[in-house]
Amino acid sequence: SGEDASLAAQTVAYDAVVLGINLPDIDGFEVCRRIKRASAAPPPVLFLTARAAIADRVAGLDLGAEDYLVKPFAFAELLARVRALLRRPAGSAAVLAVGDLELDPAARRVSHGGRVVPLSAKEFALLEYLLRNADRVVTKGMIADHIWNFDLGAESNFIEVLVYALRKRLEAAGARGIIRTVRGVGYVVDQPAD
Repeated sequence: SGEDASLAAQTVAYDAVVLGINLPDIDGFEVCRRIKRASAAPPPVLFLTARAAIADRVAGLDLGAEDYLVKPFAFAELLARVRALLRRPAGSAAVLAVGDLELDPAARRVSHGGRVVPLSAKEFALLEYLLRNADRVVTKGMIADHIWNFDLGAESNFIEVLVYALRKRLEAAGARGIIRTVRGVGYVVDQPAD
């Protein structure tokens, strides 16, 4: 049940949590909310559910879940996603920074030079993903899989539109040149040289 899951998460330090949504008593969304509030460094959460609606995916990710996988699923994919969660550095909720740009995953806040940068949920998710992969090129496919958890298709320009919108918001706050396009491959955030 949801209450049992909440209690277990408070008493055992799990490396990762695979969580359903349709649980008896309280739903998985509330369990996720409790897990994320209960600790300064909560475990990563992956929702595994039959609820495939975009609104459910967005709700789960906005609550702080790191991933969302819809049934039916391939067991090999579930294992790969759990391994990816476990590869994240310990304390991954720590503030991510590049130059004067800071992203606080726990507070869901982005600032540049102390000035708050308002972002949509998708813009925040994109920036967090790029910052967590700083100095590594991430492909459009990787971004689509991370943010939407499905293949957007080669003809889709969702990624370009999202990157454009994020760049405009960052530039309006004085953060220019944060996201670099690697033509034909994807995008990268470069850490400044010391």
